[in-house]
Amino acid sequence: MSATISTPDPVRARGYFKNPWRRPRFLQAVTFGYLLWSMLPVVIAVIFSFNDGRSRVTWQGPSLRWWTGDPTNSLLHDTAMRTAMAQTYKLSILTVLVAVPLGTLFAIGIDRWHGRPARSANFVMLLSFVVPEIILGVSLYILFSSLLKNVVHLGTSAQLLGLISYQISYPVIIVRARLLSIGPEYEEAAMDLGATPNQSIRRVLLPLLTPAILASVALVFADTVDDFVTVNALSSSANTETLAQKIYSAARASPTPEVNAAATTMLITTLLVIAGGLIFYKRFNRGHTSVGAADFTQF
Repeated sequence: MSATISTPDPVRARGYFKNPWRRPRFLQAVTFGYLLWSMLPVVIAVIFSFNDGRSRVTWQGPSLRWWTGDPTNSLLHDTAMRTAMAQTYKLSILTVLVAVPLGTLFAIGIDRWHGRPARSANFVMLLSFVVPEIILGVSLYILFSSLLKNVVHLGTSAQLLGLISYQISYPVIIVRARLLSIGPEYEEAAMDLGATPNQSIRRVLLPLLTPAILASVALVFADTVDDFVTVNALSSSANTETLAQKIYSAARASPTPEVNAAATTMLITTLLVIAGGLIFYKRFNRGHTSVGAADFTQF
């Protein structure tokens, strides 16, 4: 028996490319290529944070020297790095605690408030979202160092106000999107069953907004941890410098893998917060449509 050799069918190939339901192999290749290109520098930086030598380009064996081993230059024993880490997470937590509740209330207020003043307030809120951060940071520096120098001093208080001014836009946008998807039906049903407006907001609307609020917490925290422009413009001394500033300053000199360890700490913290926010978002979002008669009977 003679074996038959199959030849490519040009008609079949043309039919493959014309088929809209074919597997998007090209798009998959582009997506995976982009992800690899984006993550490769991050992975290399994380790996070299465990390098035994001072080099950040030559691997000299695994070690925890730059995390805990070195008595002066490790992340655990470097006083300047520990101070910067404490300042970073203090600003991030305080920004979340202030910006997310204010943004949630702002979103509810804009959703309930109609007319030209509401549109103006919405525009002002979005303005801080689209204005370049360097312009906002310099403007706040001039404001705090000139007009309000006796009220707000450069340092932690100025950095906190600057971060809140910039970050409040995120919860407003996220919560407003959630409000538009929910609609007013649940609140109207609660008030039809005897709830006051305050009760309908506190016991019906806010639980429905919980996924958006948690997503806002994760996003604001992650964006604040690695903020550089605003905190750098409003910093007053070495005690108010954050990890982003320390990493930037060290990268311009002769850095050791301790910088990689600090960057890895920021990365791990951000990923943990985002992962936690995603888990809670899915858990709270799973049964939001079941808010109904079982909850309304409490009024």
